[in-house]
Amino acid sequence: MSLTLPLLPRADWHAPVARHGGKSITLAAFINDVNTLAAQLPENGHVINLCNDRYLFALGFFAATVRGTITLLPNAVSAEIYARLRAEFPQLLALTEAGCDAGGLPELRVSHGPDGGAIPPTMPQIPADRIVSRLFTSGSTGAPQPHDKTWGKLVANILAAAEAQWSWTQGPCSVLGTVPAQHMFGFESSVLLPLLGGGVLMPERPFFPADIAALLSVMPQPRALVTTPFHLRTLLESGVALPPVELIICATAPLSQELAVRAETSMNAVLAEIYGSTETGQIATRRTVMTNEWAGFKDISLTDREGRTWAQGGHIEQAVPLGDVIEHRPAGENGRERFVLHGRLSDMINIAGKRTSLAYLNGVLNSIEGVVDGAFVQPDEETPGAVARLSAYVVAPALKPADILNALRKRIDAVFIPRPLTFVTELPRNETGKLPQAALQALSRNASAGKSATHD
Repeated sequence: MSLTLPLLPRADWHAPVARHGGKSITLAAFINDVNTLAAQLPENGHVINLCNDRYLFALGFFAATVRGTITLLPNAVSAEIYARLRAEFPQLLALTEAGCDAGGLPELRVSHGPDGGAIPPTMPQIPADRIVSRLFTSGSTGAPQPHDKTWGKLVANILAAAEAQWSWTQGPCSVLGTVPAQHMFGFESSVLLPLLGGGVLMPERPFFPADIAALLSVMPQPRALVTTPFHLRTLLESGVALPPVELIICATAPLSQELAVRAETSMNAVLAEIYGSTETGQIATRRTVMTNEWAGFKDISLTDREGRTWAQGGHIEQAVPLGDVIEHRPAGENGRERFVLHGRLSDMINIAGKRTSLAYLNGVLNSIEGVVDGAFVQPDEETPGAVARLSAYVVAPALKPADILNALRKRIDAVFIPRPLTFVTELPRNETGKLPQAALQALSRNASAGKSATHD
């Protein structure tokens, strides 16, 4: 008989686990909602969870987990993705809420049941080896790839994250996220962390700084904000008065120490950065204002072979080669891995014998006063015998090309100066602030066609 684990590791049926519609949702009410929805789902099938309301998303995911139905979580949805999923999973069912576009799939509307209700007879028990979700990589370095997650490993992942994150706050928090629940970081930190880690899930995904501030001010304390460096920078530069929070959890892109200091000072918070991937889940954290070293989660090991660093152990389903350049540091007193990141392998650049990374160059570009957003791009092809030239796209309505180029020359070698530097109105970032490879290629084609202002 296989090992089973409870759906939620809590004992008090009257304890609040989430909020919805301005009201507190108890553990009993949540499990009743889950059981009601689970009875309507196909057994051993597949669903795609399209709910933006985080509480309804959680209901859909946990109901599918109880039923034995695998939840598909593509990083984005489009006509092409719907067509591919329909071809691969002919019986695919979409879990939706009001206003959702199911892409022509048969759909089941998710809703919260009436308040109150009887205490459930038991807590659902889930086989640890059951595959409960299939997440897809972001596509920031190529075509999105699927990765299955089993219940036991997913729970271990979140308990390790809770141990790390709640250490900054001396206990669980209510959690608000600006990132979508369908992305690995949002899935782990804004849905599973509060529910499996003893906190309170907030259903909203605010976009505008004023909305973020308003929601944070009325959340139960202690409070945590799950966000990305791109969203965080926009929030801090908005001029909106921000309430204090106990914890900011940040991931999906490199975070500068300067931005981390601003965030901690502005919100009287601890900012904890997360390192991980769709393949591994979260595997390390750091307080960015204090150190550039990452502290690994319990039982995670990093080993070098075949020119790559591999992560394994703990909650990782199988050994995974990491996409980053890792510098190992002596293990901490608790024996856990410690390391420094030097950029993604795919970001490392060698021009005329000089090396750097796109992450470093992007950090320099975005630190220039007046630059709203910007990104360097490697050339698609190199002409034999020619010196490769980087290009860059920038959103900087108040600046001139010379302003940016002069600022860059003060901090980076001349061989890395972008040629051309292209001004655009915005960069095609996805909902987590990443720049998918396909979107950058489309931006490059548009610039080449003369649709953007380009300066050599």
